Amino acid sequence: MTSAKNVVGGELLTCCTSPMTGFYRDGMCNTGGGDMGAHVVCARVSAEFLAFSKSRGNDLSTPVPRFNFPGLNPGDCWCLCASRWKEALDAGAAPPVMLSATHALALEYVSLAELKQHSLDFD
Repeated sequence: MTSAKNVVGGELLTCCTSPMTGFYRDGMCNTGGGDMGAHVVCARVSAEFLAFSKSRGNDLSTPVPRFNFPGLNPGDCWCLCASRWKEALDAGAAPPVMLSATHALALEYVSLAELKQHSLDFD
């Protein structure tokens, strides 16, 4: 089995385990055939992004116990849909990302240069 790659060509690292994130709730921004939203961008959500996402119909702040979703707070890391991150970028509300934990599939939605401009781990 081959390890997933991140946007800079390395092995995909863990995004967050508290709260447990990822389409598969494994802490990583892994993806597969069932992941229609491409939850591949590891971001540290901000209050601005949470408000933006809520205004677009996706409230990430409110807990949804029946789906084991704790609700997010500013500063939490989460695997976001690549298209939503791009939408936030275009609106000036993109949260910072961890390149090492962002799946290479994100590059089908957004450029590496755009991700690097918002990177927490690029030097």
